[in-house]
Amino acid sequence: MLASYVPLLIFALIVLGLVGALITLSFVLGPTKPYRSKLLPYESGVIPTTPARQRLSVRFYLTAMLFIVFDVETIFFYPWAVFLHQLGWYGVIEMFVFIAILAVALAHIWRKGGLEWE
Repeated sequence: MLASYVPLLIFALIVLGLVGALITLSFVLGPTKPYRSKLLPYESGVIPTTPARQRLSVRFYLTAMLFIVFDVETIFFYPWAVFLHQLGWYGVIEMFVFIAILAVALAHIWRKGGLEWE
Protein backbone atom coordinates (compact mmCIF):
# COMPACT_ATOMS: atom_id res chain seq x y z
CA MET A 1 0.00 0.00 0.00
CA LEU A 2 2.66 2.54 1.00
CA ALA A 3 4.92 1.38 -1.82
CA SER A 4 2.63 3.14 -4.30
CA TYR A 5 3.43 6.49 -2.64
CA VAL A 6 7.21 6.13 -3.00
CA PRO A 7 7.34 7.79 -6.47
CA LEU A 8 5.28 10.70 -5.13
CA LEU A 9 7.64 11.07 -2.17
CA ILE A 10 10.67 11.01 -4.48
CA PHE A 11 9.05 13.63 -6.73
CA ALA A 12 8.26 15.88 -3.72
CA LEU A 13 11.85 15.60 -2.48
CA ILE A 14 13.25 16.46 -5.91
CA VAL A 15 10.94 19.47 -6.19
CA LEU A 16 11.81 20.74 -2.72
CA GLY A 17 15.52 20.26 -3.37
CA LEU A 18 15.31 22.08 -6.70
CA VAL A 19 13.37 24.98 -5.18
CA GLY A 20 15.85 25.26 -2.32
CA ALA A 21 18.80 25.16 -4.73
CA LEU A 22 17.32 27.85 -6.99
CA ILE A 23 16.55 30.18 -4.09
CA THR A 24 20.04 29.68 -2.65
CA LEU A 25 21.65 30.29 -6.05
CA SER A 26 19.65 33.48 -6.57
CA PHE A 27 20.94 34.88 -3.28
CA VAL A 28 24.53 33.79 -3.90
CA LEU A 29 24.87 34.72 -7.57
CA GLY A 30 22.42 37.62 -7.82
CA PRO A 31 23.67 41.21 -7.91
CA THR A 32 23.32 43.07 -4.63
CA LYS A 33 24.08 46.75 -5.09
CA PRO A 34 21.32 48.58 -3.26
CA TYR A 35 21.24 52.35 -3.52
CA ARG A 36 18.67 54.99 -2.65
CA SER A 37 16.83 55.32 -5.96
CA LYS A 38 16.72 51.54 -6.40
CA LEU A 39 15.01 51.06 -3.05
CA LEU A 40 12.25 53.60 -3.78
CA PRO A 41 8.80 52.25 -4.68
CA TYR A 42 8.15 52.25 -8.41
CA GLU A 43 4.71 51.95 -9.96
CA SER A 44 4.02 52.28 -13.67
CA GLY A 45 6.89 54.68 -14.24
CA VAL A 46 5.55 57.26 -11.80
CA ILE A 47 7.26 57.99 -8.52
CA PRO A 48 4.48 58.01 -5.89
CA THR A 49 3.87 61.26 -4.02
CA THR A 50 1.32 59.92 -1.53
CA PRO A 51 1.86 57.16 1.03
CA ALA A 52 0.93 53.65 -0.06
CA ARG A 53 -1.14 53.05 3.07
CA GLN A 54 -4.02 55.45 2.67
CA ARG A 55 -7.62 54.98 3.69
CA LEU A 56 -10.17 54.14 1.03
CA SER A 57 -13.77 55.19 1.02
CA VAL A 58 -16.34 52.80 2.44
CA ARG A 59 -18.14 53.04 -0.91
CA PHE A 60 -15.22 51.22 -2.52
CA TYR A 61 -15.69 48.24 -0.20
CA LEU A 62 -19.47 48.28 -0.63
CA THR A 63 -19.12 48.28 -4.41
CA ALA A 64 -16.61 45.43 -4.20
CA MET A 65 -18.94 43.39 -1.98
CA LEU A 66 -21.89 44.02 -4.29
CA PHE A 67 -19.83 42.89 -7.25
CA ILE A 68 -18.85 39.69 -5.46
CA VAL A 69 -22.41 38.96 -4.34
CA PHE A 70 -23.91 39.45 -7.80
CA ASP A 71 -21.02 37.61 -9.43
CA VAL A 72 -21.50 34.59 -7.18
CA GLU A 73 -25.22 34.65 -7.81
CA THR A 74 -24.73 34.63 -11.57
CA ILE A 75 -22.67 31.44 -11.23
CA PHE A 76 -25.97 29.66 -10.61
CA PHE A 77 -27.02 30.35 -14.21
CA TYR A 78 -24.54 27.85 -15.66
CA PRO A 79 -25.82 24.68 -13.91
CA TRP A 80 -29.36 25.81 -14.65
CA ALA A 81 -28.53 26.07 -18.37
CA VAL A 82 -26.88 22.64 -18.36
CA PHE A 83 -29.85 20.91 -16.71
CA LEU A 84 -32.60 22.96 -18.35
CA HIS A 85 -34.01 20.04 -20.34
CA GLN A 86 -34.20 17.84 -17.24
CA LEU A 87 -35.78 20.55 -15.09
CA GLY A 88 -38.53 21.40 -17.53
CA TRP A 89 -40.95 24.23 -16.86
CA TYR A 90 -40.36 24.00 -13.11
CA GLY A 91 -36.71 24.98 -13.65
CA VAL A 92 -37.66 27.85 -15.95
CA ILE A 93 -40.13 29.25 -13.43
CA GLU A 94 -37.64 28.87 -10.58
CA MET A 95 -34.97 30.73 -12.57
CA PHE A 96 -37.38 33.55 -13.36
CA VAL A 97 -38.16 33.82 -9.64
CA PHE A 98 -34.41 33.91 -8.93
CA ILE A 99 -33.86 36.61 -11.58
CA ALA A 100 -36.79 38.62 -10.16
CA ILE A 101 -35.26 38.48 -6.66
CA LEU A 102 -31.93 39.66 -8.11
CA ALA A 103 -33.67 42.48 -9.98
CA VAL A 104 -35.52 43.61 -6.84
CA ALA A 105 -32.25 43.57 -4.86
CA LEU A 106 -30.46 45.55 -7.58
CA ALA A 107 -33.31 48.08 -7.76
CA HIS A 108 -33.21 48.50 -3.96
CA ILE A 109 -29.44 49.04 -3.98
CA TRP A 110 -29.76 51.50 -6.87
CA ARG A 111 -32.52 53.44 -5.08
CA LYS A 112 -30.50 53.65 -1.86
CA GLY A 113 -27.51 55.05 -3.78
CA GLY A 114 -25.27 52.05 -3.35
CA LEU A 115 -24.02 52.34 -6.93
CA GLU A 116 -23.17 56.04 -6.75
CA TRP A 117 -19.44 56.68 -6.84
CA GLU A 118 -18.53 60.05 -5.33
